[in-house]
Amino acid sequence: MKVYYVYILICSDGLTYTGFTNNISRRFEEHQNGKNKTCFTYKRRPLKLIFHQEFNDVHQAINFEKRIKKWSSKKKLALAKGEYDLLKILAECRNATHSHFKPKDEDVSS
Repeated sequence: MKVYYVYILICSDGLTYTGFTNNISRRFEEHQNGKNKTCFTYKRRPLKLIFHQEFNDVHQAINFEKRIKKWSSKKKLALAKGEYDLLKILAECRNATHSHFKPKDEDVSS
């Protein structure tokens, strides 16, 4: 059975990088050794692998990677540390466009 990984690296400048691979040790080594000079991580070495999740289904892995790539660094770090309560708090939308902050029809005066 084929295994796929979604992983998060923390770079020397504190930024995070999220990726997908079928060989986590090889891929981390490629990042760490600077195999690809155009890669986001190339000028941000040394790197540290802070999280990886194993998947048996390639589509699930790709979907998970796409989802967490959009997350803030704080959310990614909370996931990596297993701080699930903090992750839940950070996941809550807090901007004024969220439906929670929009007036209900009965609250709107004519």
